[in-house]
Amino acid sequence: MIAILCDSNALLEGYPGLAKTLTVRTLAQIMDLKFSRIQNTPDLMPSDITGTYIIEESGGKRNFKFQPGPVFANVVLADEINRATPKTQSALLEAMQEKQVTVGTQTFKLDLPFFVLATQNPIEQEGTYPLPEAQADRFLLKIAVNYPTYEQELQIVDRFTAESKDAKLKVMLNKNHLLTLQGLTRQVPIANDIKQRAVKVILATRQNKEVIQYGASPRASIGLILAAKARALMQGRNHVSNEDLNILAYPILRHRIILNFEAERKGMSKDDAIKQILDKVK
Repeated sequence: MIAILCDSNALLEGYPGLAKTLTVRTLAQIMDLKFSRIQNTPDLMPSDITGTYIIEESGGKRNFKFQPGPVFANVVLADEINRATPKTQSALLEAMQEKQVTVGTQTFKLDLPFFVLATQNPIEQEGTYPLPEAQADRFLLKIAVNYPTYEQELQIVDRFTAESKDAKLKVMLNKNHLLTLQGLTRQVPIANDIKQRAVKVILATRQNKEVIQYGASPRASIGLILAAKARALMQGRNHVSNEDLNILAYPILRHRIILNFEAERKGMSKDDAIKQILDKVK
């Protein structure tokens, strides 16, 4: 939801069967937004995503008509994005960045609001094309979807074995509400000391050469502050707190830093490196 309020996109990484698709579909339904799903495979072509021209016969004449692809929706779920070829990934990333697609010589604007929520499976590497760092950087957040706890799994079992799967969902927002909330997100005040700490955290990823080989770009500073504003708005606060920064630094930075060989040899994770920075930068 934070990515949506920031008018941005999110990358969800988790094992199969953790309801990533259901979560995204449910979000689209309660916001009354058009939803589409792209199942990425190695043979998927850019035109399978953006759309293509087809020949239409009418009155003995043949005309070319544009048939929109699944990217023409408000919420697009790109399942297993790392299975698509780099060329196909680029077509989707143009839509994410520019809010438009180019087919042939013609450019088509996408309906707003527009979000891409992409998933990838961390355990399957064969036949995949990992997102290059420059492209992964275009996702605001990388969200780790973990297995549920014992209590959570009990609730899931009860709900899906005792109730109908087709539960009716109530629409909570519409497009206009969402566009208004996106504007309000940017208006949430942030104190200078909080803003300065956010930038220092990002700078520290470039300076911590003992652990990090490549740090985050200025896009991460913008993303961290904007995401912190969205979290504050969702919690009904008119200010950004250090807690917002501490919580959101992980999904903001996971896909934007690369650990060096020594850190990987010691078994350090990216989250460990981020925690180390947050503990140092006060």
